Amino acid sequence: MQRTLGVWGAGLGLLAVAAGAFGSHLLRDSLDVARLEIFQTAARYQMYHALALLLVANLGEAWSRRWTNWAGWCFVGGTVIFAGSLYGLSLTGIRVLGAITPLGGLLLMAGWGLLMLAGLQKSA
Repeated sequence: MQRTLGVWGAGLGLLAVAAGAFGSHLLRDSLDVARLEIFQTAARYQMYHALALLLVANLGEAWSRRWTNWAGWCFVGGTVIFAGSLYGLSLTGIRVLGAITPLGGLLLMAGWGLLMLAGLQKSA
């Protein structure tokens, strides 16, 4: 499971760099400032949580594997929903996508809480 979460982290990191470059170079002239900021927020949070997944993949051996696995999957799902909805909102202007974003944020927060719990538990 740690390997799978690490691969997810690396893949999301790769896509975050690509999205950041896409936003900086190709979208700068086609999106207004507010929508470009939304896009950049998505790329930034995607990168944060790609790095968090790499951390989870490495901590799974030392911390409670049960909770690190759950934390990792919350990071995956939260990143897809949070960043994905913001990318969609910024590129399409469909405002209802912004209503989905908090669900991703809740999953990201749950992931951090589970990671904290994993650190408090003995290895299992």
